[in-house]
Amino acid sequence: QVQLVESGGGLVQAGGSLRLSCAASGRTFSAYHMAWFRQAPGKEREFVAACNWRGADTDYAESVKGRFTISRDNVKNTVLLQMNSLKPEDTAVYYCAADRSWVRRVNPDEYDYWGQGTQVTVSS
Repeated sequence: QVQLVESGGGLVQAGGSLRLSCAASGRTFSAYHMAWFRQAPGKEREFVAACNWRGADTDYAESVKGRFTISRDNVKNTVLLQMNSLKPEDTAVYYCAADRSWVRRVNPDEYDYWGQGTQVTVSS
C-alpha cells in the first residue's frame, strides 16, 4: 500500500514557476508508476504527466509539454513536478497518483492511490 502527500502549491503570476512534491510512504514505492493529474472547478480530472517506476520513461499532456517536468527519487520516495512558464489555465488542484499499470497511465480511473491534492493558482 502507498500513501501520498502533495506539497508545493500556491499562488504565482503568469510566467512564473512552481515545484510540486509528492511524498510517498510504503516500501513498495519503486514498484509503482507515478503520475500527476489536475482538476479545475467544474471540469473533469485530467492527466498532466507520468513517469514509470524507474523514471526512465515519461509522458506529458500536450498542454504542458516543454513547460513541465516530472521526476522521481526512489531512495527518498518522492515525485516532483517542476512547472515553468505557468499560465492562468494551469490553475487547478494538482493530485499525485500511483498505479502498477503503465499502459493505462492517462486514465485517472485506473489509479490505485491518490494524494489529497495541492492548489495551484496562476494569476494573469
